[in-house]
Amino acid sequence: MISSLLILVGLVSVLSEPASSCGEKEFRSKDGFCCPMCNQGLHVSRDCTEDLGTKCQPCPEGTFTDKPNGLKSCSSCTLCTGHGLFTRHNCTATSDTVCWVVDGYFCRAPEISGCSLAEKHSQCKSGQKTKEPGSSTADTVCEDCPPGSFSVDGLNCTRWTECSESERRERDGSSVSDVVCSSASRNHVASCCSFGLFLLSLIIATFIKVFLFTQN
Repeated sequence: MISSLLILVGLVSVLSEPASSCGEKEFRSKDGFCCPMCNQGLHVSRDCTEDLGTKCQPCPEGTFTDKPNGLKSCSSCTLCTGHGLFTRHNCTATSDTVCWVVDGYFCRAPEISGCSLAEKHSQCKSGQKTKEPGSSTADTVCEDCPPGSFSVDGLNCTRWTECSESERRERDGSSVSDVVCSSASRNHVASCCSFGLFLLSLIIATFIKVFLFTQN
């Protein structure tokens, strides 16, 4: 009775032990064999058997494997088709395509050796200046113009114009426009001309009245 119980416990113990795992460069086939992996650039076309080793096949054009594997098919090569991306390195049987950003864009989703998503550099607004221009890895950094200066194109801030003693300020400056100055002497001349025209018209009117009176 006791011996039978010991045998049953031993059997359960053996059955409960996990199956041994395959080696580092092996994969388990559907039949349970530990098969040698295929090298990079290849994929499995037939699992190993008790008598035969793994049969490997080269990756078709447009696909790749970049490490030893037990895959039945290779991975598709990445296409650099997004806006602002270009192909820096073409796909090979052993490595994926490497994409990078064109000028005027920066990488929003960097990867180990490339980029999968690009975005156009921001344009600073009027009233701002470009503190740091955009690069391939960072967007443009903008900064508001300090008081007393303005910017129209969002590139650089310019100090307001200082009106001279002979000028007067027609319009105040803002963050997007300069001060407008006008010549005080020009205004004086314009006033004198207006007054002169008024006197001339008055003299002519008086002369006409006198002429008409003498005719009567």
